[in-house]
Amino acid sequence: MYRIGIDVGGTFTDLVLTHGESGKTVFHKVPSTPHDPSEAIHRGISELIQDNGLDPADIRHIGHGTTVATNLVIERKGARCALLTTQGFRDILDIGRQTRPHIFDYSVRKPEALAPRKWRLEVAERIDARGQAVEPLDETAVRQAAQAMKDGGIEAVAICFLHAYRNPAHEIRAGEILREVLPQAYVCLSSEVLPEFREYERFSTTALNAKVGPNMERYLGRFLQRVRETGVKIEPFTIHSNGGLMSVESVRRFPVRTCLSGPAAGVVGAAVMGRIIGYPDLVTFDVGGTSTDVSLIADGKAMLSASRSVAGYPVKTPMVDIHVIGAGGGSLAWLDDAGSLKVGPQSAGAVPGPVGYGRGGTLPTITDAQISLHRLNPVAVLDGKMPIYADAARQVMREKVAEPLGLGVEVASEGVIRIANANMSRAIRSVSTERGYDLSKFALFAFGGAGPLHALDVARECGIPTVIVPPEPGNMCARGILLSDISFDFVATAIAVVTPQTWADATSRFESLQRAADQWLDEEKVAPQDRAFVKTIDARYVGQNFEVQVPAQDFDAGSLDAFLRDFHAAHQKEYGYDVPERQVEIINCRMKAVGAIVKAPLVKLEARGDNQPSGSREIYFGAGHGWQPSAVYHRSNLSPGARVEGPAVIEEMSSTTVIRPGQSMVMDDYGNLIINIA
Repeated sequence: MYRIGIDVGGTFTDLVLTHGESGKTVFHKVPSTPHDPSEAIHRGISELIQDNGLDPADIRHIGHGTTVATNLVIERKGARCALLTTQGFRDILDIGRQTRPHIFDYSVRKPEALAPRKWRLEVAERIDARGQAVEPLDETAVRQAAQAMKDGGIEAVAICFLHAYRNPAHEIRAGEILREVLPQAYVCLSSEVLPEFREYERFSTTALNAKVGPNMERYLGRFLQRVRETGVKIEPFTIHSNGGLMSVESVRRFPVRTCLSGPAAGVVGAAVMGRIIGYPDLVTFDVGGTSTDVSLIADGKAMLSASRSVAGYPVKTPMVDIHVIGAGGGSLAWLDDAGSLKVGPQSAGAVPGPVGYGRGGTLPTITDAQISLHRLNPVAVLDGKMPIYADAARQVMREKVAEPLGLGVEVASEGVIRIANANMSRAIRSVSTERGYDLSKFALFAFGGAGPLHALDVARECGIPTVIVPPEPGNMCARGILLSDISFDFVATAIAVVTPQTWADATSRFESLQRAADQWLDEEKVAPQDRAFVKTIDARYVGQNFEVQVPAQDFDAGSLDAFLRDFHAAHQKEYGYDVPERQVEIINCRMKAVGAIVKAPLVKLEARGDNQPSGSREIYFGAGHGWQPSAVYHRSNLSPGARVEGPAVIEEMSSTTVIRPGQSMVMDDYGNLIINIA
């Protein structure tokens, strides 16, 4: 039995093939096809089958991460979308929270509403905050609105009624009418997408779900067809933003949950690897072709977030807490109007890509700077499969960066990399030191195609003493997909001051969530013995605006006191203080349904190779060291216990690790590179 994990990135599509019993792993990488990501997936699976002599029938599991939904939002694309809402509330998407995070930056513009005002239609109806129907739904008005949408060519509709999280009856009926009048349209209800209070976030998340829904549905159709064309019969899973897997049917209903699909898998994989090798406290550092994704893992558990902004739009759904910046190997180096050097967030992407890739790129990128300094192989990468045009990379760095600044190519290239490293370091501090974590007690877990190229410099700048580079770091997200379980999050809003009575009421809410979770796991074909459920409660002090999450597994009489103690402790950790004498308020009851997936064992690496360098090349290490003769190792020639002293470079199919003078590396039993920064 074989299992395949696939991560579709901006530049490359990464694949990992594992044997279910032995744990033997094969890594593969193909260029991404942004116009249709399923093309690269088809090519990658086909090559894995052919290169390894597999029978497609032996492939029993495929999990994949996708950036389709994220790219649609970032590029302001997607379906022609409408909003159907309660009379008087059509402007919620425009009004928002009135926050101004960049109040003095006149270049920052508020993104356009996901549904234009013309297509935000109102109907008479009202549910109050207790879930009672105050005004019946005007079905005639709903039908008239649906007809107007049909005449206007609307492709997707978000139905968002006031207090529908308490009572979805009106939304359900409106949805039935819209599907009758608009049978081809993508219709979603806020009471299904996000049954929580806070209208703006609920409206925004549901509208975003509708906006990306039709395109995601078309992509999933092509994806399934491409998989079938390879001869594989099983239906693949997709990883979503909380680090779990869900079926294609669930993705069709809730595409908004895939906005952090691929990056979440990398964090899941890092957490599993860190627990096994004795590094439970990690900062994950994933640098790809277009972005850098950083996250924090404490005590072996990834940090989670209930909401975030995606391209300026609030999305409220449980997700791995990942901070993303526009800095990757393809990020462009450019000069602003004042002649200052900038790096990113614009990217050359997969097409045309960096100049050094020889695909028609004309603008300098971080990758071109790395090639110019010979930190990246100036002849070929991907184990020789992809040629590098070093002269072209140096030429564009000279013409576009060095000469306009009056610098040499080496100094200019070093400057590009240092600016990128500074941006990456700020991202790391935003998820760690700014939240009270001491980075000297963490290790930097570097992956992605460009992560190990930057990791040692970034770790030194942030005060992180150790860098860990897993095997084939460019494929870590794909590998993490194979370490993920099926999961989905359910929520019920229950705003009430904590008393013995309301604590008992919470029991009934969790019983309702349990029924919904079991029904979903039935649809996902998860056996009863493979199911697990994690209960948490969002709570806050009375008078506060936002809440903290507290585990709540038991609901007997004695568990109330335990919950209150846990809440005060969680509040102390989150905000630095607690007020034990103050009343506590329950806001939401949450349940995470988990379906265990059979995973290949993580096997220790056997002795291999001779631990000797395969060659040497001159690498530029900055003004302090200049060009240094550096040993070049291929990672496949290194065995557990192998030690490498810098300056050196370790190359492999998916990435390159550069070790500076004075630094040292040792390979552990699982093939991870453990690098001491001191």
